[in-house]
Amino acid sequence: MTLHTEASLPRKGRSLRPMPMLIFGSRWLQLPLYLGLIVAQAIYVVLFMKELWHLFGHSFDFSEQQIMLAVLGLIDVVMISNLLVMVIVGGYETFVSRLNLQGHPDEPEWLSHVNASVLKIKLAMAIIGISSIHLLRTFIEAGGLASGKTGYTETGVMWQTIIHTVFILSAVGIAYVDKLSNGAIEAAKQQGAH
Repeated sequence: MTLHTEASLPRKGRSLRPMPMLIFGSRWLQLPLYLGLIVAQAIYVVLFMKELWHLFGHSFDFSEQQIMLAVLGLIDVVMISNLLVMVIVGGYETFVSRLNLQGHPDEPEWLSHVNASVLKIKLAMAIIGISSIHLLRTFIEAGGLASGKTGYTETGVMWQTIIHTVFILSAVGIAYVDKLSNGAIEAAKQQGAH
């Protein structure tokens, strides 16, 4: 175990040399990207309200299947919006600057332990959720394949199922690699402690 002297520890507020300061400061170039995602979030709110109004306007003349498809469309918009929140909040916190939300009553539970690895897994799970909603809508509408009253083909349904399966396998692969790397880090820490 090594002891750090006061001089060997980095000081808070220490100024950086020009090149490291430029490189470290370049993270702020991501700010317009996150602001753009907030605009996209607002567009999704407008889309949600439009779809909800459409559903409300046709609530007496839609069939049960049409209502179910409209509700799945609303859920899809909400899940994409949740994905946007994860990317905006988690990405900003991880890659740009701390939000300092500790103790705030609305602080997301997952934000306290977010890092690039956790964010990747959460995003993969959100994408699987969104893909599941799309696949469910496809399966519901694919019931009309025999009658020809749907815009889907058997090949299209098959490919959508394959792509969804690839998303799931990718998420499992990401989680497995993350588990391996965390296990290696823990083993190195335990060896360093002995």
